[in-house]
Amino acid sequence: MPLTNPWLTGPPPTQALPRDELEERILNLLSSQNMAVVATINKDGSPAATPVRYFSLEFEIFYTSWNTSVKSRNIERDERVSAGIFAPLVGQASSRGVQLFGTARTIERSAPEADRYWEAVRWQSDHAERGRPVDVPPSDPLTIITPHRILYTEHWLRRSGFAPRQTWRAE
Repeated sequence: MPLTNPWLTGPPPTQALPRDELEERILNLLSSQNMAVVATINKDGSPAATPVRYFSLEFEIFYTSWNTSVKSRNIERDERVSAGIFAPLVGQASSRGVQLFGTARTIERSAPEADRYWEAVRWQSDHAERGRPVDVPPSDPLTIITPHRILYTEHWLRRSGFAPRQTWRAE
């Protein structure tokens, strides 16, 4: 039987992508997806993973969340978080995703820095779906994840001689 993607066989390459190319691929993924699984730390030290619809600006992702939610209370106690985002998988050749490792903070709608993030949130469709007026902006807080490290996975990189897993670190 012929192999569809023979470049997937054998040991993977280890070469790192140039930083600008890695950043472009990460930003493409963050911009083309909208669901993440955010992991926070419960009071007893166990993990809590929650799916969220997110928005992004540069390498930060953010989402709306009630202050009383488990994930928000966990972040208030311990700001360390991890988030996983992936593109739909058809096979090994299409495997593409990121794991963000960093810190999270929640900002109220009234905070001066909130406008910058709210401009990137497409809240009107959510309001229309819920029967809310689309001319009245939301007043929800936003939780912003700032990554210190991103593990990017793309098996197609093997085809060009690059490692399928690449690490980005904030400068």
